[in-house]
Amino acid sequence: MANWEYATVPLIVHATKQILDQWGEDGWELVQVLQGPDGGNLVAYLKREKA
Repeated sequence: MANWEYATVPLIVHATKQILDQWGEDGWELVQVLQGPDGGNLVAYLKREKA
């Protein structure tokens, strides 16, 4: 069974693609994007398999 680690990343609207591309290059997979607790900013939830 796989073991996963998780990350939450605040997304800046004008740089969303660049932020997600960088995390993807580091092996992270996007799980979901939701509004942050302040109701304005977006937060990305990512996972990757532990080494």
